[in-house]
Amino acid sequence: MTSAAGETTPNERQQMVDALRGFALLGILVVNIASFASTYYGLGVPDPMAVSLADRSASFVRAFLFETKFYLLFSFLFGYSFTLQMRAAERDGKPFAPRMVRRLVGLWVIGVLHAVVLYYGDILTTYAVLGAVLLLLRRRGDVFMACAAMALVLAVSLVWAGVGHMYSQMDMQMATQAAYAEAEAALAAYRATPALVVMQHLRDLSQVWWVTGLVQAPAALAMFFAGFIAGRRGLLAHVEVHGKLLRKVVVWGLAIGLPGALAYGLPALRLDDAVRELSGLAVTLLTAPFLTAAYAAGMLLVFQTGPGRVLAQWLAPAGRMALSNYLLQSLACAWIFLAYGLRWIGTVGPLASFAIALAIFAGNLVLSRWWMHHFTYGPAEWLLRAFTNLQLPPLLRRRTRAVPAP
Repeated sequence: MTSAAGETTPNERQQMVDALRGFALLGILVVNIASFASTYYGLGVPDPMAVSLADRSASFVRAFLFETKFYLLFSFLFGYSFTLQMRAAERDGKPFAPRMVRRLVGLWVIGVLHAVVLYYGDILTTYAVLGAVLLLLRRRGDVFMACAAMALVLAVSLVWAGVGHMYSQMDMQMATQAAYAEAEAALAAYRATPALVVMQHLRDLSQVWWVTGLVQAPAALAMFFAGFIAGRRGLLAHVEVHGKLLRKVVVWGLAIGLPGALAYGLPALRLDDAVRELSGLAVTLLTAPFLTAAYAAGMLLVFQTGPGRVLAQWLAPAGRMALSNYLLQSLACAWIFLAYGLRWIGTVGPLASFAIALAIFAGNLVLSRWWMHHFTYGPAEWLLRAFTNLQLPPLLRRRTRAVPAP
């Protein structure tokens, strides 16, 4: 709600943060579903289901607007929430470090199960490890964290620029042959039985860890630091007074981020340009944080408008149970695409998978709205909170009855 003076209330400010997290869930799903729908995704070779102009255009939109951006937004919000948990521990008069260690251990365990059973591209285990780094560095100043964030982004971009420079077309041709064989073997396993799905996940995990370490982890840690700085300064607690700053972030974020996103997305329109894909990756790793910042600032501005408040009311419940929704998205995709259910993997192109992602997210919104109306926490959040605090928190919402006037 809005006060008579036109300022947003604390509940509405918290709703905007939750809505931003819900918005991030949409982008993460659009990217993750590509891995479920095709074993060719991420291998640098053409997908047989993505040869039409419509499907190549959908791949371009996914790469241009979604890939390498939304997990950064989620990472920023993780760092921001870290400061909120620090303050909560202070209010409760309990030491913060043991509580956070238990939370990170619980998150890591959930992530391992998620990776092995549902989705090998899990980000929770990475967050748990990086959260431990943030825990160790939480007393460092803003300048140190800002410099560390910039150094991480620059370093990972330079590493991939060097990788792209080292590879020749002959190297790419040899890698392409191996990638096709790998994709076909994975496709057969994912369509076979649930047990073979788990075994294939274990094989995939043994091969993608270095990508996580050289792409996602450094960029995510950089955004942890940025979110921690924002949380320490209470930036999102007073969104309504930062309109001018948010508009500047949108302008500069788009100006810097869109060209990098274009360099990364354009190879999706071509079917065999792996060298340019690596160059585009190096560029977007450098510019994606700016575009992510523009997304976040733009949505926060939208949420302060009349229609934006309605949108926030739908997104916020999903954001409040983001962990549960993240797992539920993987569960739905695993049932649709893998041997757990329909076995649609390798049968639909990027355009169809895009539509499926939107349908799943619509279900997330409806289910989350109903769940948070009746319960205090999402199921995964409740379980993680119980382990973190070593006590069972109340799950059902308490209803207050109106007392009739005498």
